[in-house]
Amino acid sequence: MSKETRYTVIGAGHGGKAMAAHLALMGFPVTLYNRTPDHVAAIKTRNAIRLHSYEGGPHGLAELALVTSDISEAIQEAQIIMVVVPSSAHSDIARRASPHFEDGQILVLNPGRTGGALEFAKVLRDQGCEADVTIVEAETFIYASRSEGPTESRIFRIKDAVPLAALPATRTETVLEALQPAYPQFIDGVNVLHTGLNNMGAVFHPTLTLLNAGRIESTLGDFQFYIDGVTPAVGRVLEVLDRERVTVASALGIRARSAQEWLKMAYDTTGADLTEAIHNQPGYHGIMAPSTLRHRYLFEDVPMSMVPMAALGRRYGVSVRGMDSIIRLACFIHRTDYWRRGRTLDRLGIEQLSVGELTRYVNEGIAPRRSMWAPKRSAS
Repeated sequence: MSKETRYTVIGAGHGGKAMAAHLALMGFPVTLYNRTPDHVAAIKTRNAIRLHSYEGGPHGLAELALVTSDISEAIQEAQIIMVVVPSSAHSDIARRASPHFEDGQILVLNPGRTGGALEFAKVLRDQGCEADVTIVEAETFIYASRSEGPTESRIFRIKDAVPLAALPATRTETVLEALQPAYPQFIDGVNVLHTGLNNMGAVFHPTLTLLNAGRIESTLGDFQFYIDGVTPAVGRVLEVLDRERVTVASALGIRARSAQEWLKMAYDTTGADLTEAIHNQPGYHGIMAPSTLRHRYLFEDVPMSMVPMAALGRRYGVSVRGMDSIIRLACFIHRTDYWRRGRTLDRLGIEQLSVGELTRYVNEGIAPRRSMWAPKRSAS
């Protein structure tokens, strides 16, 4: 695909605004969709976003082709749909958009967290969507970015490499070719189990938030999240949880990257241990902690990232006591049951699958012959 490729960005938060502005500055026709009209009213008035960036990064006034809160209008004629919303909203987007998809469209979850493409595909099946849409998930979000006012956005850093995988993986090469003119940083992520289990936010975000809970509440987040928040003790806890994640992946036949390997790949950052590697990442400097514990680092990353990882561990015989501890702490603090509300294996449609069946599904799209996978039939 060329610079004539029509992009739709779903979500006008920190990431969606940055992505829409950058794509527009690169010369692509871009539609920006947000469910709440008031949230994009100022952007719609100007039909543009002012993008600020690091030295040498993309910047300027980015003119958009369309700003809308009509999901049908947003998806119509889009060739690539970039979903940039909290992963807790993926199922809602799938339900809203399912009647409007067209054959050949590519939909990318930025990022999928853990199980995003599997959940999205199951919702489309349940809704009876017959369009041949390629569902894709990125391992992490390509930008470190923040919104700066109603019509402005800032990019702190663009990652050097971001693995990406289609469902099924046989379509990944085609997707990478389509995205290459805009995002040469995307690389083959093998399959959606690899991208989901290499999800670093699942380990970093909830753990740092919970182990700094007192400091967040007493200072309203007035400290650097990754620099001040990652002390040697916190770093050791991160390393334990990271080992659990890698072990869950191993049970599925996957060689997942460690957190330190991921920092090297994404940011070319190294260190003697995880704490030092995090501190050596320039893009983390200046990123402040959440101002409240009612934050997506808990209400999104626990149910949508850590719960499915831990559920896979339980299903395939891996001890995930560290993850379970973090999940329980989040449940206590938010007075909710994230095991019930999260991406459990039944919500992903894979609770009955063996490792071999699951692998065939994500690699080749071959689903087991079971009633849960049967296509919906209209009444006779």
